[in-house]
Amino acid sequence: MALTHLDLRNAKPTEKPYKLFDGGGLHLLVSPTGGKLWRLKYRFQGKERLLSFGPYPLFSLAEARAKRDEMKKLLAAGVDPSAKKKADKIAEAAARRNTFRLVAEDYLARLKGNHSAEATLEKNRWLLLDLAEPIADRPVSEITPAELLDLLKRIEKSGRRESARRLRGVIGSVFRFAIVTLRATNDPTQALRGALLAPKVTHRAAILDEKKLGSLMLAIDAYDGWPTLTAALKFLALTSARPGEVRGARRSEIDFEKARWRIAAERTKMRRPHDIPLSRQAIAVLRDIWPLSDRGDLVFPSIRSHEKSLSENALNSALRRMGYGPDEMSAHGFRSSASTILNSRGFEPDVIEAALGHQDENAIRRIYNRSSYWSERTKLMQAWADLLDEFRTTCLRAGERA
Repeated sequence: MALTHLDLRNAKPTEKPYKLFDGGGLHLLVSPTGGKLWRLKYRFQGKERLLSFGPYPLFSLAEARAKRDEMKKLLAAGVDPSAKKKADKIAEAAARRNTFRLVAEDYLARLKGNHSAEATLEKNRWLLLDLAEPIADRPVSEITPAELLDLLKRIEKSGRRESARRLRGVIGSVFRFAIVTLRATNDPTQALRGALLAPKVTHRAAILDEKKLGSLMLAIDAYDGWPTLTAALKFLALTSARPGEVRGARRSEIDFEKARWRIAAERTKMRRPHDIPLSRQAIAVLRDIWPLSDRGDLVFPSIRSHEKSLSENALNSALRRMGYGPDEMSAHGFRSSASTILNSRGFEPDVIEAALGHQDENAIRRIYNRSSYWSERTKLMQAWADLLDEFRTTCLRAGERA
C-alpha cells in the first residue's frame, strides 16, 4: 500500500529500526533516534542491493518517488544505480579537485621539470595565477569559451593587447595539458582564435649613438641606488646578456680564473648553455659586488632578500630614475646598442651573433660557432668594454670643453 504524507509525519521511533514501504522497492527507514531515510531496494544481476536517497523531510515523498522512477529507468537500461552514484561522486570530487588553479600549478611544475628558463616560469606564473585569477577556482572541465572571452576582452580593453594574446595562448597550453592528463576533454581557447585584436608592435628602446651611450654609462656610474642594482646595470652593459640572465646570475656560474660566465641551458632563452667571456671591466664589477652576495648564490640579490633576485622591473625602473624614458632606453636595449655599434665598427657579424647568444638556424654552424669563436668572442667582449670606457671619456672631455 502506498504511503501518505500522514504516514510519514506520524512515523515514531521505536527500540528497533523499521521500514515503511511505498512500492517498487521504495521505503522509509525509521531509526531508533528518530531519523527517517529514504532507501530503494532492488536487484541487479541477480543480487539484492540498497540505495539511499536522503533523509525525510529534506526529500519529500514526491521527490523520493521521482528518484525511484529515475533509478528504475537506469535498471531497464542495464545500469546499476549504486555504481552510477559512486561514479558520479568520484567525478564530482575530481571536478572540485581539478580547478584551473591546480591544473595550472601542475603545468608550471612540468615546465620547471623540463628545465624552462626562470624568466619563462615567472612570466607564465604571473599570467596563470595572477592575470587568470577570476577563473582560478573554476573546475577546468566546466570553463567555457564565453567565460574565457569575457576575461580576455576585459584585459584587452585595459590596453594590454599583448597580455591578452599571451594569456589566451598559455591558457590553451594548460587545457591541452589537462586533456592529456584526463582532466578535460576539450580546449575552449580553440574557439577564440581571431577573437582578440592584434597587439601593437613595439620595439625595445635602445641608445644607438656612441656619445649618448657614453652619457648613460656615466649616469650609471653616478647612480646612488642599491649597489647590486648599479652593478647589475654595469654588468648588463658589459656582457650584452639578456636582463633575465643577469638578474638570475649565480655565483656558482662565475669562473674568475678563466674569466668565464657559464649560463646553464635552463636559464637561457634558447634552452642551450651559453658561455660569456668576461672582460677585465666585468671582472672588476663582480669583484666589487662579491662581498654583498656572500650569504647566497645570487650575484645580484634583491635589497629585500639574498634569496631573491632583482625584480623584472628593477633595471628599467633605475633607468627611468636616471631620466631615460621607456621610448629612449630599456634594459634589453643594451643588447641592441652593442650589436648596432659593433657591427657599424666592422666587427665580424657571426662573432657578434654568437656573443649575443642568438640561435643559428644551421645546426652544424651552431656547434662550430660555439666551439670555434671563443677566442674571437673573448677579444670582442674586451673590445666592447674598452669602447664603453672610451665613450665615457669622450663625454667627460666634451663636458669639460663645454
